[in-house]
Amino acid sequence: MDIKKLSKQYARQELLLTAFLFLITLLVMRVWYLNELLVPAIVSAVFTLVVSTALAAIWCRVATRSPQQLPTFFTAVSGFRMLLALATMFVYYLVCGRDAMLVFFLVFMAFYIASLAHHSIFFARVSNRS
Repeated sequence: MDIKKLSKQYARQELLLTAFLFLITLLVMRVWYLNELLVPAIVSAVFTLVVSTALAAIWCRVATRSPQQLPTFFTAVSGFRMLLALATMFVYYLVCGRDAMLVFFLVFMAFYIASLAHHSIFFARVSNRS
């Protein structure tokens, strides 16, 4: 199993998923004239890309150096991703205020859940192969 190739594949798939969700958000903005979706979509896309890129790099390192630690790594990643998401929502709340939070939360959760589903499916397949 080529770990580096799988790591790049994960990052590429996550990039495509994020781009697809961002384009869907732009389409919804255009059709229903919901201009307040732009900033939440940008923040959500950046969050998803940064977290997935870091995850791919760290997974590659853990899988090559100590594969017996992968279950611990996956547990830690889930908790860390959730804490980062909560911190991102808190910072957005401090910057934009209470009125903008519902729209941000809905857009952010769409990106977060899609990314989480991709993560689960991708690594379940990788674990079943090895």
